Amino acid sequence: MLDSKYFQEGIADLERALKNRQASADLIGKVSELSKKRKESITQTEALKNQRNKASQEIAQLKAKAKADPQAAAEADRRVIEMRAVGDQIKALDEALKKTEEELNDLAMRIPNIPHASTPVGKDAEGNVEVRRWGTPRAMDFEPKDHVALGEALKILDFERASKLSGARFALYLGAGARLERALIQFMLDLHTREHGYTEVIPPFMVNRDTMRGMGQLPKFEEDLFKTSVGDRELFLIPTSEVPVTSIFAGEIIEPGKLPFYFTAYSPCFRSEAGSYGKDTRGLIRQHQFQKVELVKIVEPEKSFDELEAMVKNATKVLELLNLPYRVMALCTGDMGFNSSKTYDLEVWLPAQKTYREISSCSNCEDFQARRSQMRYRPSAADKPRFVHTLNGSGLAVGRTWIAVLENGQQADGTIEIPEVLHRYLEGAPGFTKKGSKLFLGV
Repeated sequence: MLDSKYFQEGIADLERALKNRQASADLIGKVSELSKKRKESITQTEALKNQRNKASQEIAQLKAKAKADPQAAAEADRRVIEMRAVGDQIKALDEALKKTEEELNDLAMRIPNIPHASTPVGKDAEGNVEVRRWGTPRAMDFEPKDHVALGEALKILDFERASKLSGARFALYLGAGARLERALIQFMLDLHTREHGYTEVIPPFMVNRDTMRGMGQLPKFEEDLFKTSVGDRELFLIPTSEVPVTSIFAGEIIEPGKLPFYFTAYSPCFRSEAGSYGKDTRGLIRQHQFQKVELVKIVEPEKSFDELEAMVKNATKVLELLNLPYRVMALCTGDMGFNSSKTYDLEVWLPAQKTYREISSCSNCEDFQARRSQMRYRPSAADKPRFVHTLNGSGLAVGRTWIAVLENGQQADGTIEIPEVLHRYLEGAPGFTKKGSKLFLGV
């Protein structure tokens, strides 16, 4: 949720930001209309209250003269009747103002974050800016296969049986395929906890409506969420562990000296992908259930953009150790997520598609989520509470990393060379064979 200043003196800045965000004209118009209506109601109400206060003083003076001056008594009575009418006007304006503020508060929950000044302005993904690249895509003297063909040939991936169990956009990992997924999760968690200073968390995988609302998932994205209910109890399956982990201190005031907090968590993630009909229907790219290792930071506002750059380095370190070529993209205003003020996407090279595909988004949400969830801290014991800044990023999306390992490590005979950093998790496991210093899946 945005600072209320944007709905008062900052309405012009808000309108400009929403246009850069490619928000609908209706949304921008409604924000302007309600903000103007609210301001007018407050101005009218304050003027009438001032009029009533001044009249109350005059009536008191007239009543003091009433015994000696019958005209003063009559005037006092007239002014009392007049002020009753003014009181009715104030009451009506207060009720209208309350209704306007309720509409504005509801609308505020649907308005995206304000882009940071360093965020590129653009309409869509075409406006994203490449920041840097790492690694050189491997030259292959054969036509590379995609992960679906590789996985099915190696009998480590089965979409047909997954569909029988759950329907479209689910996957069944088998044998060495499941073991590779587990190894990637273990490797990422070990790296982030041992070398990057994150505390590992196992959060609930179902959360309540207040938690989803506080993290900006509701009301805007309700159609994209899986929901459960038992009796009168309603819970949502998490779309990312960012939701429960960032919410750890929701409704709390963090004491001085406790910040920053760095958390990492593995979780399954559940998304209906309601707005992506027909996109990436082949394979693991866009599933209803997938695994992710998440990075979350809760920090002081002055340090949040330095912390964002550090988070990007933490996530790209995973790709570098796996020897997977990637590029870093600064997302533009029209392609950025709802909660974010600035986002970097990390895109990994996929040989079969001959392009880079997103494998992580690292975002600074500034105080947007903290305001919604009332998460604050005290800089010192004498200071008033301030809103924290929250950051999140994939460290990484495990299924897409699995894809990248298969496609980039594939050999002409259909086997997969495994990155060296994963050997200690996989050596000796069924389906993996050591040849000299190299480890292969499928030999």
